[in-house]
Amino acid sequence: MDRDAVFGVTLRKFLLPVAPFLDDPSISEIMINGPKEVYIEQGGKIAKTDITFDDEELLHAAARNIAQYTNKRVDELTARFDSRLPDGSRVHVVMPRCSRKGLCIAIRKFSKTSFTLEGLVERGSLTPQAEEYITLVVDLEKNLIVSGGTGTGKTSFLNAVSGKIPSTERILVIEDSSELQLQQPHVLPFETAASDRHGHGAVTIRDLFHSALRMRPDRIIIGECRGGEALDLIQAMTSGHGGSMSTLHANTATDALHRLETMALMSGVEMPLTALRAQVASAVDLIVQLNRMSDGRRMVTEISEVGTLTTDWHYQVTPMFELDDRRNLKKPKLELVWTGNKSSFAKSLREKGLRDRAKLTAPLFAGAK
Repeated sequence: MDRDAVFGVTLRKFLLPVAPFLDDPSISEIMINGPKEVYIEQGGKIAKTDITFDDEELLHAAARNIAQYTNKRVDELTARFDSRLPDGSRVHVVMPRCSRKGLCIAIRKFSKTSFTLEGLVERGSLTPQAEEYITLVVDLEKNLIVSGGTGTGKTSFLNAVSGKIPSTERILVIEDSSELQLQQPHVLPFETAASDRHGHGAVTIRDLFHSALRMRPDRIIIGECRGGEALDLIQAMTSGHGGSMSTLHANTATDALHRLETMALMSGVEMPLTALRAQVASAVDLIVQLNRMSDGRRMVTEISEVGTLTTDWHYQVTPMFELDDRRNLKKPKLELVWTGNKSSFAKSLREKGLRDRAKLTAPLFAGAK
């Protein structure tokens, strides 16, 4: 048996009480809140189960094995860590020294379904017109941010968008724990590394980003911006690395820009706020906003272009598509519709000779400056 298979057999033994949830494709997340409390997410809804762990040491053994699989350090001083399972499922562990309920494990399961923009159209999360628009944005090498709250499907959507990157390009992917599953032939996936027990050898997203810039990338994708690496991403986006992508946590497109600004300030580099804000506005071309609806569905609720700053240094965000209630079937139907605004990418579309590709989206680019 190979390493992954051995790890899988061992882990299932330690997580035996929740093994049926691991096997059930309808369950998207398993939340172990200490040995006596287990929740699951199914169909977008969270529910408590009657599952418990009689032997708490099983949980600790599972945590140690999960950490070792991705070369993470676990000792009495460890407070928390990110990891993944062989199938790509994401795992976050919080140790008892920080959790009053004991060891907590959250497993965000990797979907066996390959997410594509076309698939999102079939599910109703996108319209054909919005799908064509995003595809053109990727072809135009515009910089894109996927924004949303926890559990809104940001990583899955980023994976779907990245599928539109031409197979001839060299793509560098940087993540804390590898989740993105790009299908192009020339992909370099990088993953952060924890320090050893002496506090040495840690490799951060910022470290990997600096390496990526020196490895002749056509595109750089950061799985999620969480801190000071946002400044590196902004500067790369404004210095010739078009078509870069990332995700971040925010509730609106404007909030996403302010969030990016705040994270850039965490880099420790002193910069006037007006200068930083100008860089953010210049770096980000498009924001795709995701939300989880009351019925559990994850949907694209807004697609917006980012313009230059106003004269009083505020961001200009132009919604191109917004979620609207279509009532032509006697009952509300949520649908992502064109707002009527013209795209600022029309000139780029002409210069790249892609106007013939704009079929459903021709009205967005017609007569635009």
